Amino acid sequence: MVRLLRPFGRAVTYTRLLHLFVAIVWPSMWLFIEEAWWTWVVAAAALAPVGLVPAMRTVEGLQARLLLTGHGHDSPGTDIVVAPSSSWRDRGRLVVWLEARLLIGCVTSLFTVQLLIASVDLVSGAFGGEVEEGVLFLLDGHQWWHVLLVPLALATLAATVVGSGRLITAIALRLLGPSPAERLAALEERTDQLLERTRIARELHDSIGHALTVAVVQAGAARAAGDPAFTDRALDAIEETGRAALEDLERVLGVLRESERPVSSRPTLTDADRLLESARASGAKVDAELTGAVDTLPGPVSREGYRILQESLTNVLRHAGAVPVRVRIAVTDGTLGLEVRNPLTADIPGPGRGSGLRGIRERAALLGGNARTGPDRGDWQVHVELPLR
Repeated sequence: MVRLLRPFGRAVTYTRLLHLFVAIVWPSMWLFIEEAWWTWVVAAAALAPVGLVPAMRTVEGLQARLLLTGHGHDSPGTDIVVAPSSSWRDRGRLVVWLEARLLIGCVTSLFTVQLLIASVDLVSGAFGGEVEEGVLFLLDGHQWWHVLLVPLALATLAATVVGSGRLITAIALRLLGPSPAERLAALEERTDQLLERTRIARELHDSIGHALTVAVVQAGAARAAGDPAFTDRALDAIEETGRAALEDLERVLGVLRESERPVSSRPTLTDADRLLESARASGAKVDAELTGAVDTLPGPVSREGYRILQESLTNVLRHAGAVPVRVRIAVTDGTLGLEVRNPLTADIPGPGRGSGLRGIRERAALLGGNARTGPDRGDWQVHVELPLR
């Protein structure tokens, strides 16, 4: 019983009924001028050109969101679109919607009014009072038991109110919902957002992870050396690396604060010397060789190449420590080749382990390239090839 009465405790039940009544206000006013059935036909015909106006989709969508679903105009929790019609298919759906709303509004208003009148007449007729002409013409005379039919009339009235509201809401979701093209655009936007979040996670992992790794290695080396001069150099390296990490962190957080901020402020391979010097300051012997014009690389390739190099050097320092490292960056016709090699140690990350190596492969795959990571001829190698087009 409580479940049956629950809809009448919700405001949306009554706003849906109001939504249907609003649809028949102007045809009903016309009836005061010309009482004829054909006025409804003219009203239905007049809605067709109205539905072809693109802005009407916004008007109907806002009404439906507010009165049928209870959501505001800027709420993302509904499938009703408030954008103007962008195609003839959308306009056609809107015309069908306007006709359906008028029809259901007429039927609902007729039933609710007649059922209210019937309930009053049943009570009045049971006690010998006057009754209006309506559905009670089927009942003969004024009988006391007519009052027993009042609950049935009220139950039918309640079912009409709830049922018509749910019906018009279902139709609205169907006809005022997004078109296939709009659904595809929304899916692409959602995909872009997820990719952006993944990129930000990689940015934080690569930048902060590299800085912390360098700081830990430098601090451990300074403690083991016991040399004040070496300690000073280690502290300088830690300070420089920390300052660079803070700059990278500010760039990443800037993306979160300003969704339209350009990515051109992110570091590129032209800043690779900063990474190489940071690794050298940590004790690694870095042999770097650059072939080709790095400054001519496309922005996305150069930015992702920087992060791949950063993560590769971070893995060397984290797993192998201060060991010789060979870095090769080659820009050839149509391809960026990047290779980082270091001697194998006992601590070898297996294939697919760790978010760093996975991030390298994901970055390469997103740009249509490929990445190989693992043991190779006594070394641990990271070999990446990225197409420039």
